[in-house]
Amino acid sequence: MSILTRDDLKTLYQEQEGVCISIYMPTNPSATETDQERIQLKNLLAEAEKHLLSAGLRVPDVQKLIEPAQKFLWDKLFWRHQDEGLALFLSEETFYHYHLPYDFEAQVVIAGRFHIKPLLPLLADDGHFFILALSQNEIRLLQGTRHSISEVDVADIPASLAETLVADRPEKQLQFHTSSGSPGGGKRAAIFHTHDASGKLSRTNIRRFFRQINSVLSAWLVNEHAPLLLAGVDNLLPLYKEVNSYPHLVEEVIIGNPEMLRADELHQRGWAIVQPLFQQARRQAESHYQQLLGSANEKASNDPLQIVQAAFNGRIETLFVALGQRLWGRFDPQTGVVELHQERGGGDGDLLNVAVIQTMMNGGAVYAVPLEEMPSRNILAAVYRY
Repeated sequence: MSILTRDDLKTLYQEQEGVCISIYMPTNPSATETDQERIQLKNLLAEAEKHLLSAGLRVPDVQKLIEPAQKFLWDKLFWRHQDEGLALFLSEETFYHYHLPYDFEAQVVIAGRFHIKPLLPLLADDGHFFILALSQNEIRLLQGTRHSISEVDVADIPASLAETLVADRPEKQLQFHTSSGSPGGGKRAAIFHTHDASGKLSRTNIRRFFRQINSVLSAWLVNEHAPLLLAGVDNLLPLYKEVNSYPHLVEEVIIGNPEMLRADELHQRGWAIVQPLFQQARRQAESHYQQLLGSANEKASNDPLQIVQAAFNGRIETLFVALGQRLWGRFDPQTGVVELHQERGGGDGDLLNVAVIQTMMNGGAVYAVPLEEMPSRNILAAVYRY
């Protein structure tokens, strides 16, 4: 699975030369036959090509734009490694693709910037969480949403305590043995011990191992707000908490050997922990908004014009945005002028998209909710910092 961070949003949001093509589609990670998904991508690319040609682009230019994605149509290895959803972003200068744990609605959007609002459930403050599954023999990072969870490939993260000790300490200072206690027979992975019978040196080595993990994760999760859960046996987790520097580590943990737990089992136990936290944070944010709005405090607003302007100025502390809605218009950051249009016109963009990204880029909290659950039943609502 691809990990998606707020820094990725900043990259995707950067202005591109020419048109930007955003493609979303659902995929099936357990499918053995991928023809249906390849056909769907082929149809979405054909739809993009039709729109671009009707907009006046030349055939060679259109072919050059969509060629990177077309190569996937016959790449069998690509289709063997899918998640719940696939997102592709193409422009004259760049091409990005993400396998993500979210069942996207199939769509193509062509605009002056990439359309990234469908990614909100993965990055909004009530939408996703991480699980760090810790054991001496295996380290796994998983990214979950309400509906699914997938393992994340993190470069440079230590694979196991044994591997770290072998790399960091002379072999003569370590002892190890193997055992064959598994039901299927055969040797288990080597288990390393130190010469210190009291276990103090072993705890030191484990802390050093965990510090390496924390260092890598801190770099990966910089600017993230998502909660991080620990999963592991109860004698390891307190040691990781001692060295952790990620500010959103959850106190409650998943106890048990994570090597014996499937991803779906970790998801079920993890969601049971984070769901009440998400609900509490959202209720508090909604209550604060309603209180400010009810007292006619200017720090609360449901006026799209004001909110878009405030987002660009970094004023938004909390933003509520309706899922599945669009707000067509234009914003001039030089003059601060916002234009709203009933229907999409030439040069228009989705201003909900704009408000969300600007809020996230400036460290604000974003809650993406169905329209019927929005405060004041408006498509946008915000609490300002000042």
